[in-house]
Amino acid sequence: MLVQEVLVAQRIAMVPMAPAQVAGFLNLRGRIVTAVDLRTLLGLEPRPADQDYMNVVVHHDGELFAFMVDEVGDVITVEGDVVDPPPTTLEPRWRAAASGVLRRDSGLLIVLDLGALLALERSTS
Repeated sequence: MLVQEVLVAQRIAMVPMAPAQVAGFLNLRGRIVTAVDLRTLLGLEPRPADQDYMNVVVHHDGELFAFMVDEVGDVITVEGDVVDPPPTTLEPRWRAAASGVLRRDSGLLIVLDLGALLALERSTS
């Protein structure tokens, strides 16, 4: 419910001296949107330069953020009672950003918490 829209890769204006996880700014119909690279924020390997990505645009506290993600799959509705707490074995950065995990036939999905992600972004800058 917090996602405003999903976009293909956009032209991003680099921001000098910005934290590593802030890829820059993009212009979304006249609004400035902070682009956050989730790979960097969550401590994953950098995305290869030739790999496409998507932007998941969210609205939080009056600001727009575009989370750069590798791909966007199906949108699913999940009842709260089927989401388990994050396991204690989850890497601390991921655990801080997760509100829970969802068991699927194909494996586990980590449910990310938007507020926690943005707090993590601000604390690592």
